[in-house]
Amino acid sequence: QVQLVESGGGLVQAGGSLRLSCAASGRTFSFYAVGWFRQAPGREREFVAAINPNGATSNYADSVKGRFTISRDISKDMVYLQMNSLKPDDTAIYYCGATFYGLASKDRARYDNWGQGVQVTVSS
Repeated sequence: QVQLVESGGGLVQAGGSLRLSCAASGRTFSFYAVGWFRQAPGREREFVAAINPNGATSNYADSVKGRFTISRDISKDMVYLQMNSLKPDDTAIYYCGATFYGLASKDRARYDNWGQGVQVTVSS
């Protein structure tokens, strides 16, 4: 098991940027793929982006391609989500998840370690 803590959320105007961070502790984080998911009120938790253990492969939801970038710093056990050109539809609680599965999966069911989430609010 790994413990995950997200940070970096907040309130931003449409068109602005935020960088979310996911800090890990516990087992060797470099063995885990990490995904960012988000959940808006009344909606299912949906995939946003994922990165494989060595950072060489990433996947994105179509809705964020070209605007969001996922990256990781293996030496610091950190994963980041840089969010640019934010839209009001990006408003949600953002969660990072980790999986020993090893691939940058879009499947929420693959992830069995979750952080507590961080609120991102984009005003129009």
